[in-house]
Amino acid sequence: MQKTHKSKYKTLIYSCFLVIILLTSCSSTKTTLHSKIEDDNLQNSFHGLVVIDANNQKEVYNLNGNKYFTPASNTKIVTFYTGLNLLPKNIPTLKYIVANDTVYVEGTGDPTWLHPYFADSTAINWLKNQRTIAFYTKNHDERRYGPGWAWEDYDTYFSPEKSTLPLYANVVTISNTQGFKVSPERFKNQIIVKDTTLKREEFHNQFYIAPTEQDTLEIPYMTSSSLTKELLETATGKEIMLTSHFPEGEKRTLFGIETDSIYKRMLLKSDNFLAEQLLLAASGTISDTLSTKNAIEYILDNQLKDLEHRPRWVDGSGLSRYNLFTPRSFVQILQKLHNEIPEERLFALFPMWGPVNTVEHWEDPTTEPFLFAKSGSVGNNYNLSGYVKTKSGKLLIFSFMNNHFTVPSIEIRKTMYSTLKSLYENY
Repeated sequence: MQKTHKSKYKTLIYSCFLVIILLTSCSSTKTTLHSKIEDDNLQNSFHGLVVIDANNQKEVYNLNGNKYFTPASNTKIVTFYTGLNLLPKNIPTLKYIVANDTVYVEGTGDPTWLHPYFADSTAINWLKNQRTIAFYTKNHDERRYGPGWAWEDYDTYFSPEKSTLPLYANVVTISNTQGFKVSPERFKNQIIVKDTTLKREEFHNQFYIAPTEQDTLEIPYMTSSSLTKELLETATGKEIMLTSHFPEGEKRTLFGIETDSIYKRMLLKSDNFLAEQLLLAASGTISDTLSTKNAIEYILDNQLKDLEHRPRWVDGSGLSRYNLFTPRSFVQILQKLHNEIPEERLFALFPMWGPVNTVEHWEDPTTEPFLFAKSGSVGNNYNLSGYVKTKSGKLLIFSFMNNHFTVPSIEIRKTMYSTLKSLYENY
C-alpha cells in the first residue's frame, strides 16, 4: 500500500511539473509573439494573427482572429481547396456531344490551352482529328472581369479576362530583345513600337511596346467568341462553326493535364488567371453553367459550412477588395487541407516563404526550410497564411493578416518573418 501511495504521489508531482512547463512555455510563446507584433512597423494599421497546433488543434495565439480583413491573394488558398474537392486528377479540358456527324464542343474553363508555361495541346490535337466542329460559347454567366476588380488594370499582365475557353492564357506575349516576336502571331500587325506607358487600348486589341523595352511583356487581349474561333482555326487547321445551341444528351469529357501542376503554379506565382479559371472549371463539375458564384456558394454551403466566420468571397484570385476573410477562417481551411491530403503532397504544392517573399528555393542559410505559406498583397495590405514546421518537430498552422499600413511592405514582411521564425525556434 505504501509503495502504491508513493508511486501515485510521484506521478501527480510529475504531471503537475509538466503542466507548469507547458503553461510557462505557452505564456512565453504568447509574450514573444505579442512583443513582435508590437513592432513599430505594425502600428497605426490593422493586424491579426491566429496560430494553432495542427495535431491537437490547440490555439497557441489569437489576436483579432474574428475580425474581417481584405485577404488579397490569400483567397487562392480557398480556390485551391475548392479545386481539390471538386476537380478530378486531370482537369476537364473540353465537353462535347456528337450529333449528325458534327462534334459540338464547349469550353470548361481549363486555363492550359496553349498556355505560355503549360503549352498544353491535348484538346487542340483532339480537335485536329474531328471532321465537322461546332463551337458553343454560351455555357456561362460570367463577365470578363470579377466584381470589384480595378478597371485601370485592363492592360496589366495580372488581369487577363476570364473565359470558358481561354487560349494562350488570354494574353499576347511580346518580345523585342532578339528580334520582334509575338504569340499568338495573329496580333503581330496590331502592335506598335512606341514610347508610352500604355500597353493596350482600353476597348480594342491595339498593343504598344516601348522601343527600349528589355522584358518580355504579357498583355491581356480582349476576348470574344469570334476571336477564339479564329485562334482555334489557326491552331487546328480546321474550319470551326459558331453555334447558338448545344444538342440535348449526355456530354462527354476530354481530360487534360494533372490539376496538381496547375495548383502548384497558381500558388507559387500567385497567378490570378489560373485561379479564376480553376474556379470556373470547378463550377463545371456541379452545373452545366460555368459560374464563379456557383462554385463559391457550393463550397461555402458544403465543405466549408462549419467555418466560424462565413467569409464574403467573390472571386478566385483575390483581386477584388470585396473579399473579406478572418484569420480564424484561413486557419480552419488550412487545417482541413492538412487533414484531407497527405503532408508530402500538400507541402509539394504549397510554396515556401522566405525572409522577404515566396520562393522556389529556400533563401535563409541559417535555417532549414520551415515556412510553407501563401502570401497575398494589394495596395497597403499584406497577408500570409500557411504552416510552420518548428525546430522541435511540431507543425503549426497560422494566418497573419495586415491591412491598411502606410510603411513600405518590405518592412511588414520582415516583421512577419521575424515573428514566425520565433515560433519555429521556440515552440
